[in-house]
Amino acid sequence: MMRRNWPQVLRTPVGIVGVALLTILVVLAVVAPILWGDRATATDTQDILSGPSAEHWAGTDNLGRDIFFRTLVATRLSIVLTLLATGLGVGLGLLLGLAPLLLPRRLGRLMVAFFNVLLGFPSLLMVLFLAVILGVSTSSAVLAIGVAIAAPFARLAHALAAGIAERDYVAAARISGVHPVRIIVRHVLPNVAEPLVVNATVTASSVLLAFGGLSFLGIGVQPPQYDWGRLMQDGLLSIYTNPLAVLLPGIAFVLTGLAFNLTGEAAAGTFGAKSRSTATWSSTAMAPAIVRPEPAADAGNARDADVLDVRDLHVSFPGPDGPISPVRGVSITLRTGEAVGIVGESGSGKSMTALAIAQLVEEPGRVAAERLTFCETDLQSGAPSSHDALLGTSLAVVFQDPMTSLNPVMRVGTQLAEGARRHQGLTRQEASARAVDRLRAVHLDDPERRARQHPHEFSGGMRQRTMIGMGLMGTPRLIVADEPTTALDMTVQRQVLDLLQETRRDHGTAVLLISHDISVVSSVCDRVLVMYAGRIVEDLPSADLRTRARHPYTRALIGAVPDMTTDLDAPLATIPGQPVDPRHVPEGCAYAARCPLASERCRQEDPALESDAIGSVACWHAGVTLEARTEEMSR
Repeated sequence: MMRRNWPQVLRTPVGIVGVALLTILVVLAVVAPILWGDRATATDTQDILSGPSAEHWAGTDNLGRDIFFRTLVATRLSIVLTLLATGLGVGLGLLLGLAPLLLPRRLGRLMVAFFNVLLGFPSLLMVLFLAVILGVSTSSAVLAIGVAIAAPFARLAHALAAGIAERDYVAAARISGVHPVRIIVRHVLPNVAEPLVVNATVTASSVLLAFGGLSFLGIGVQPPQYDWGRLMQDGLLSIYTNPLAVLLPGIAFVLTGLAFNLTGEAAAGTFGAKSRSTATWSSTAMAPAIVRPEPAADAGNARDADVLDVRDLHVSFPGPDGPISPVRGVSITLRTGEAVGIVGESGSGKSMTALAIAQLVEEPGRVAAERLTFCETDLQSGAPSSHDALLGTSLAVVFQDPMTSLNPVMRVGTQLAEGARRHQGLTRQEASARAVDRLRAVHLDDPERRARQHPHEFSGGMRQRTMIGMGLMGTPRLIVADEPTTALDMTVQRQVLDLLQETRRDHGTAVLLISHDISVVSSVCDRVLVMYAGRIVEDLPSADLRTRARHPYTRALIGAVPDMTTDLDAPLATIPGQPVDPRHVPEGCAYAARCPLASERCRQEDPALESDAIGSVACWHAGVTLEARTEEMSR
């Protein structure tokens, strides 16, 4: 069994003081009405509005009741009402704040607009308004305060959750077919728990004061019940003769608010990585690899069929002056075991093409294609949820930054096991054993221990290999690797590329490798697709890349990569100008403004991608050298 650590909240002076105060108040709330309830309600008409004495430490009120014991007994009602209103407000705020992530985009925007409008009303005025509308009673006060604090909490929850929902590990969970509610519970909420906990505790102290204010005004707790606010109102009659009648409940307010704030600040750090998956690996770390047999593949059909067939793919987003299309008419075909690379500068549409293939382009983006089939399944037909099982087991996506691709608050083994439990029907123990086996398959040392660790305990190369292992939890027919070697040193980069090659060789998996480094792609892939301004401008075998490339852009990319023959005294080759802005794609060839071979025809007519014996190229001057073009123009 895993060794449980002492709560982090008790390891700081702030936490110790906060927990001690809160514990005293809770104990007092439980025992005070039992021990001193009768003395707090006993009246003595012979001793009305008396000052402090040995018999009555804080004096008596207008009915001769002991103020000190009434303050102690009022602890229960004050704290219970505070917790009820805070729980109601926080719960309602979470529902409102997270609802836009589950609802359709337009309905979600209306929800956001709704609680943004509520934020325009001052909370105190909102409380007073609702308290008057709902009637003067304790339950009405709870409801009024809960509704009033819901809007600010909803705004905070939505802002935090919306940022986490854009992370790659959420996209990975989505492509694995994890239910949206489960994504929010397991991937979003743990990552935003710390600020939410801090805000909730600060809100609790504000709610305590709000209740005290309502009771002090006479529209909160009603006699014969009493809380600290009610006691302050009663003590106002004798404030000059007996200040303790008001000061004692005031001190209770201060101490309770301090307890909430200190405890919340100290406890916030424990609601991240410590709050999830604490026992998942307690009994399965050394379990044998119990894995249910995978269904046998039809070797003939699987080997002959295309894994991926994309024809005329377009991706568009609404813009102020019309649709913006970062991907324009891309066609890609991958067969079993084939490795194809996509290269191009940043903004050329490489990653957006991969997201469209993986069905990860969200609203308001639009994906359209003449054909978009994966494993002989049309991804454009039927509901997106109908493809969850296929994409969750047969498509693996390795994102660019593994630190954002792995949920930082979940253990690595738990993240690997999640998709297998959903799509392969494995039990928790079987999925855990499968995760350990996959970590071993990607050459991580001591996989049992690694499965129990969090992503921050891994190096960059280990995280990238873990992402590949996550894809191997199923039976991947295709791995889409988007810049998998970015920010890795040369040694680790080579290890990751070798692992992709090993996976491809051992499992017959097709690989779609996206990179801006043309040398990396040419060393791994069978074919290279060169993209510019959302289009494929050249398609040729990687073996012919350096010797038979014909598009000027492809030759410029090759020339910009130094090799052993590069003159160290000469400046490095660069491509002049800037990549095309997808919002303003020019007429004709998009590369014409940067191309030394460009003619008037290039600026007016956009060349189509034409196939020949070498491959395919979209250029009016394919294969023409700069010298030949200069000689032609001089004639």
